[in-house]
Amino acid sequence: MTFDQLKPMVESIVSNTQQTADNRLFEICQLLETHVVYYNWVGFYFRNGNKEELVLGPYVGAPTEHTIIPFGKGICGQVAVSNKNFVVPDVSAQDNYIACSISVKAEIVIPIFVNGKNIGQIDIDSNTADPFTKADEVFLEFICAKVSEIL
Repeated sequence: MTFDQLKPMVESIVSNTQQTADNRLFEICQLLETHVVYYNWVGFYFRNGNKEELVLGPYVGAPTEHTIIPFGKGICGQVAVSNKNFVVPDVSAQDNYIACSISVKAEIVIPIFVNGKNIGQIDIDSNTADPFTKADEVFLEFICAKVSEIL
């Protein structure tokens, strides 16, 4: 399924006010993990109140022990500090990478902004080396903008 085909499905999930925000986030994770073949773990991390750390939110994929990530640590922690997208084509080449699974080859993390403030991010792991393109970044930025409307 193409990103253009997935966009209206994301919009439908986001606009379903009968569901809680967490349920809608989980549905987005399921949608992406199911329909993008190289998205093997899809989840959200959010700033933990005023603490300089991220807490794991809804996700789909293998269980992770990384439920709390300090700012600056790993790819997610770096995005919390930089406020910029981070695409990692080869996680083994990253010094500050937190390994979740030996099968993960690549990662992409896109921040979520609400009123100009970085409040969280979408994190995607892939078991395929170097799968992410600019199209993935643009699509995930779209998702983060939509998600920001329900947070």
